[in-house]
Amino acid sequence: MQLLNTIGAPGDLAGLSPGELRVLAAEIRAFLVENVCRTGGHLGPNLGVVELTLALHRVFDSPSDRILWDTGHQTYVHKMLTGRRDGFDRLRSQGGLSGYPAREESEHDVIENSHASTALAYADGLAKGYRLQGISDRAVVVVVGDGALTGGMAWEALNSIAAARDRPVVIVVNDNGRSYSPTVGGLADRLAALRVSRRYEQVLAWGKRRFRDTPLVYGVLYGIKQGLKEMLAPQNMFEDLGLKYVGPIDGHDVAAMESALRRARDLGMPVLVHCLTRKGKGYAPAEEDVADCFHAVKAMDPRTGKPVAASGRSWTSEFSAELVALAQERPDLVGITAAMLGPTGLAALAQAHPERVFDVGIAEQHAVTSAAGLALSGLHPVVAIYSTFLTRAVDQVLMDVALHRCGVTFVLDRAGVTGDDGASHNGVWDLALFRVVPGLTIAAPRDGATLRRTLREAVAISDHPTLVRFPKGAVGEDIPVVATDGPVEVLRAGSAPDVLIVAVGPMASLCLRVADRLGERGIGAAVVDPVWVQPVAPELVALACRHRLVVTVEDGLRDGGVGTALAEAVRAAGGRPATMNFGVPRRFLRHGTRSEVLADCGLTDGDVAAAVLRAAGPPGHGVNGDGRHDNGVAGLVPAAHDRTEERVR
Repeated sequence: MQLLNTIGAPGDLAGLSPGELRVLAAEIRAFLVENVCRTGGHLGPNLGVVELTLALHRVFDSPSDRILWDTGHQTYVHKMLTGRRDGFDRLRSQGGLSGYPAREESEHDVIENSHASTALAYADGLAKGYRLQGISDRAVVVVVGDGALTGGMAWEALNSIAAARDRPVVIVVNDNGRSYSPTVGGLADRLAALRVSRRYEQVLAWGKRRFRDTPLVYGVLYGIKQGLKEMLAPQNMFEDLGLKYVGPIDGHDVAAMESALRRARDLGMPVLVHCLTRKGKGYAPAEEDVADCFHAVKAMDPRTGKPVAASGRSWTSEFSAELVALAQERPDLVGITAAMLGPTGLAALAQAHPERVFDVGIAEQHAVTSAAGLALSGLHPVVAIYSTFLTRAVDQVLMDVALHRCGVTFVLDRAGVTGDDGASHNGVWDLALFRVVPGLTIAAPRDGATLRRTLREAVAISDHPTLVRFPKGAVGEDIPVVATDGPVEVLRAGSAPDVLIVAVGPMASLCLRVADRLGERGIGAAVVDPVWVQPVAPELVALACRHRLVVTVEDGLRDGGVGTALAEAVRAAGGRPATMNFGVPRRFLRHGTRSEVLADCGLTDGDVAAAVLRAAGPPGHGVNGDGRHDNGVAGLVPAAHDRTEERVR
């Protein structure tokens, strides 16, 4: 790592020779493999952008020139070249480097985007802003890759950028033919066709060499270049939009990339540079991985590319197996994914019934409305998507699915706190956002058995949409039911308990531990699981009204989630118990493990039990049956202490 150790800022790249750049590229790849195999992270995408990133930082002067990344998981090399190499030992760990651009880490990180297809819109706004302010010495560069051009926002922004010929933006298309999986759709076919246009450039280069001593002949050849281009290359859709097109360029050739980027920078107009890269380049296990070229990996042995520890049964695999079983029984079931066939558990269904799974690319809004169309045709679509990504399609869920009372089932993987991917990937918004959708019913299963059951119940509904949410990681042991009250399942009963604890989904095991702690202090607590959390079951409301204190615990937003909905329903029914709602504070959460982030939010059994004890007091004291504290103050009991608030302040 001799050369790599000398690079502390982009300016350190300036004096390197072509040979030294090749050595540096090899050292960067070795560093990535060694470190990402230890911590886990996005390995394949970053192995593919090494030379591209070197060229960007040799041609453009970051941070004065603004380099934006879409998607943000391609920025590991960028982080290394901007002074953050020493932080990779704690990549995606609490207090360590983020796996995405992070403005608090470096002035070289312009935007914190980890949702795809957004950076072109940021670039359009930056270019407009600089022009209005008379700033002409700052380039705006946006790197679009890993399938991000399949997203509709990208094309809306391209339409705006191309319309302003005097407002330069350099668009670098990192074309590796993939997102997670191979890129799908007509765009993928067009990009694949553009790759053959290299023949056109090769013929021109040959003609220039062959006829350099006979300018007239070369002039004739150059004069017919457009006709030659039409013959040797397909119609270029980007030029049809009004963008100057440069490429395709070998994205692993630093000199070629530098030449193309300088040309694009100096043209003074919107330019698209089309570069060809290979995801996972330089690391054989990644290059040979058919599924996703090691797009995102857990800790593994760098020599073999094999995980260092078995991951166990996951929520995703439970869903996947049950969906395949349902599809065998129900020929009307179809699956939809937004470029995440494997990560969302649809790969098994696609293998069993390939004609019944549709990958629409990184286009969540289209996925949702297309699902509505499938439902209107008489099928029952299951839209499997990460919770954080469905928030991009709230309007479509509301107006295109719910308004039409379409029988669509949304299955939200990575719901609640996900942890190491950071602020944008925590799926904490869905309960608060989607509980207001008319007609939508929401299930939050607590374990594998409940997941399988609620999925079957969801797809049996054809006259309104349903949503089933579950977290990231291992599913754990099933939690038995000791009694039922209508649809409400009792997990822990008590003799005339003072406190009712309402567990939302995977927080059930924590709630049982809280009940144990309260019992040790003489406070009787029952624990119930409503399972279907929206709408609020009348039985749950009646049960809440019979207790002095009602506690809800959820891994979604504290404001507007299940606890808020239950409190509203209890008040509407005339009930007067005091209520405590434990959940995620309304702020963006830093990355760490799920347990670390939950602990920072005060969502541990110790934190919850302590807060409930303070509110309830010893038996016979604390909260009165009329919803008032003994000190006479009526209203909501404060929620748990939020440790993140102290750190932010």
